[in-house]
Amino acid sequence: MNARRIAVFVSGTGRHLENFAELARSGKLDCEIGLVVADKAGIGALERAERFGLQVCVLDPERELDATAFGRAAFDAVEAADCGTVVLAGFMRFLDTPAHWAGRVLNIHPSLLPAFGGKGFYGGRVHAAVLERGCKLSGCTVHYVDDEYDHGPILVQKAVPVRDGDDKDALATRVFEAELAAYPEALRQHFARN
Repeated sequence: MNARRIAVFVSGTGRHLENFAELARSGKLDCEIGLVVADKAGIGALERAERFGLQVCVLDPERELDATAFGRAAFDAVEAADCGTVVLAGFMRFLDTPAHWAGRVLNIHPSLLPAFGGKGFYGGRVHAAVLERGCKLSGCTVHYVDDEYDHGPILVQKAVPVRDGDDKDALATRVFEAELAAYPEALRQHFARN
């Protein structure tokens, strides 16, 4: 399988997917998006995938599969598309990752892990917790996926200051801007190792 042929897993708007597609198209990120895997129908990410002409697989939107069956079906689709790297980009479902995929599945989280990570910590919940705690610094983390939520070896972290008067939306906007730089940087590091 080709490490630079990536499968992007999505559950929402697809802003990271669009960023990867634009960077790949412009030659600023040396990769090809071979497959987009969504666990929901009718999401913005699928519209973005269609706009870029990307192959899409909508898998188990009714949530009938358990984690093991979903993981098996997802990685069967990834392997059939000859993708050697999986990128979780706003993917909101636990992904049971086969052992032979260790070190080839990346995730991004909107905090400086290990702080504010784990089951139940995602999106606005993370930013609200950061503000409630009174932190002066937040950010994002790109890491390899293992069998725990928001765990695994870290590739890239970007710090973002928490400003006086921030609400969770203002903080989220700044953290997301950092994510748009951190995730491609992490992918470049990953490709250099593989």
